[in-house]
This record gives sequence, structure tokens and C-alpha cells, in this order.
Amino acid sequence: QVRLVESGGGLVQTGGSLRLSCVASGIIFSDNAVDWYRQAPGKQREFVAHMTSGGDPVYAHSVKGRFTISRDNAKNTAYLQMNSLKPEDTAVYYCKIAWSSYWGQGTQVTVSS
Repeated sequence: QVRLVESGGGLVQTGGSLRLSCVASGIIFSDNAVDWYRQAPGKQREFVAHMTSGGDPVYAHSVKGRFTISRDNAKNTAYLQMNSLKPEDTAVYYCKIAWSSYWGQGTQVTVSS
């Protein structure tokens, strides 16, 4: 079955950086676009970034210029490099196979002020 496993979350100070990873199995990863979403406490899950199977990125306005999505198809892995982190970036971050119901379990990112 399809499985997505995120890692790389943690606690970081304002202005710091983190890199999230999402390892996929049970799917031909290279054929699929991938998304990152996040959900802050008490808020709805929101779109963060998207990468097509061909490697073209799309970003939410709130993270554009600070976050970078990438992928390594040989490793069945998607990444989210997060720089210049702000307290409002605090959330559980999820990866997802685009246009599917396949989600990872999430990884917590906490940015302290």
C-alpha cells in the first residue's frame, strides 16, 4: 500500500531553518506530483507547496521566497527546505501525493519567538 513518512520537524528559533523530508513507498513516485500542507492549532489545513512530476514548483504566497520544495526521485523523497522561519509557521506539516487521498502522518514544526 502507499505510505508517506515525513521527518525533520523540530523546535527552532525565529529566523532559523529546517528541512523536512517525505519518503514515499508503494507508488511510482516519479510519476506523481507531490504537495506539502500544514495545519496550525485551531486552524484548517492549508496548502504550502506543490511540485509537479517534472520538477516545477508552486508556492503559497505566505511562504514564497522562504521555502523551497524539491524532490529526489531516485530516493522516492520530497523535501521542503524552510528558511527565515516565523512563529506563524508553527504547524504540523504533511506531505501528500497530489490529487490523491494519500497523506503522511505529519511532522511538528515549532518556531519560537
